[in-house]
Amino acid sequence: MEQEARIPEELAGRRLDQALAQLFPDYSRSRLKDWILAGHVQLDGAAAAPRTPVAAGQRVTLQAVVETRAGDDPEAIALDVVYADEHLAVINKPAGLVVHPGAGQPAGTLVNGLLHRWPELKALPRAGLLHRLDKDTSGLLLVARSDAAHTRLVQVLQQRDITREYRAVCIGRLTAGGCVDAPVGRHPVQRTRMTVTDRGRAAVTHYRVLARFPAHSFIALRLESGRTHQIRVHMAHIGHPLVGDPLYGGRPRFPAGASAACRDTLAHFRRQALHASRLCFTHPVGGQPLEFHAPLPADLVELLRALAESDARDMDYDQLPWPESN
Repeated sequence: MEQEARIPEELAGRRLDQALAQLFPDYSRSRLKDWILAGHVQLDGAAAAPRTPVAAGQRVTLQAVVETRAGDDPEAIALDVVYADEHLAVINKPAGLVVHPGAGQPAGTLVNGLLHRWPELKALPRAGLLHRLDKDTSGLLLVARSDAAHTRLVQVLQQRDITREYRAVCIGRLTAGGCVDAPVGRHPVQRTRMTVTDRGRAAVTHYRVLARFPAHSFIALRLESGRTHQIRVHMAHIGHPLVGDPLYGGRPRFPAGASAACRDTLAHFRRQALHASRLCFTHPVGGQPLEFHAPLPADLVELLRALAESDARDMDYDQLPWPESN
């Protein structure tokens, strides 16, 4: 798609990449720079470098090029669409569904399903996905469906203006909520793992206790950053790994005197007990506040009921609020 604009007086003397960011705000700066470097931007009919100063009245021609990755093919995969409009969608991802195609799983992913549902997502980076969840983490994911929404939502994420709340079951009886402020990076030896390390990137996780059991806790968590495996690494770092976590959780731990049913449920819970339950943000185009909830999946509800035993089986875990203080 070709677009054209004239450099206005107020942008005279600015760099080409800076001027483009003002003239074509629906595209991210990194995307515009890539197009300049690839020769898809012309200044008065000629290619130019990103740092080229511009003059008032010059004609800028932008050829917006759609680049697709090999393996990102549409597939008819059932999606739980919580919300969708022309600019964005919110998906409730089940545990077990991989988000992006890769060497280990080239097809059958959420991206493949999104491209089948909305073919126009091929024009957006990562099929419009703004963040990701691990394969065995369930819950809400935000997807941009237009260039304008993608650019603005990326900025909002960077400014930490999107609330992402999770529910989890961790090992150990937490006495109160708290905050883990510890950098997360790749493990130096086990490359499939992340770890807390001074060489990592800044990461902050807030957590609050929603319910306590004899040897486990049901918690709510909020992220200030979105590092790979962040919640799982941070909770393991403070000695309270998530139930069922294959990388950071270790063997199942049974409460003293637990019933056979409770022990069986814990022994057979084969994924990290983590669910992305709530998203809050401002619509990137309309400006209205949006809030979405995803109820706990059946396996997590079963786990909580088993931990609570018979004395609290009627508790509605989805309705437990985020405590404002401990």
